[in-house]
Amino acid sequence: MGTIGVVLLVFFVIVCLLLVLLVSIQDDGENGMGLLGGRGTAAFGSHSASVLTKTTFVLVFLFFALSFALAMVNKKPKLDKDLVPATAVESTESAAESTSADWWAESESAN
Repeated sequence: MGTIGVVLLVFFVIVCLLLVLLVSIQDDGENGMGLLGGRGTAAFGSHSASVLTKTTFVLVFLFFALSFALAMVNKKPKLDKDLVPATAVESTESAAESTSADWWAESESAN
């Protein structure tokens, strides 16, 4: 993993931690199932529900974007014959030709 992968991974961990904290302090209605109970949103003012909801949406978007970016950075290349060096392909082709030429020479000597 290169430098870009490490930087993406650090941002991903930070976003994950912030997302967990934001979800835990959100109010679940009147029951107050959040970390701070029913008082969690009062500390942030009257528009706190919309601010927390918008921030959670942004963090969820970043979570998915960083997940996709990490998957693209860490994917392994496909094994394709385009990735094989040209000398290896040429040596394989010449070996196949010599094998077929040997077969032809053997069948002529048998006649």
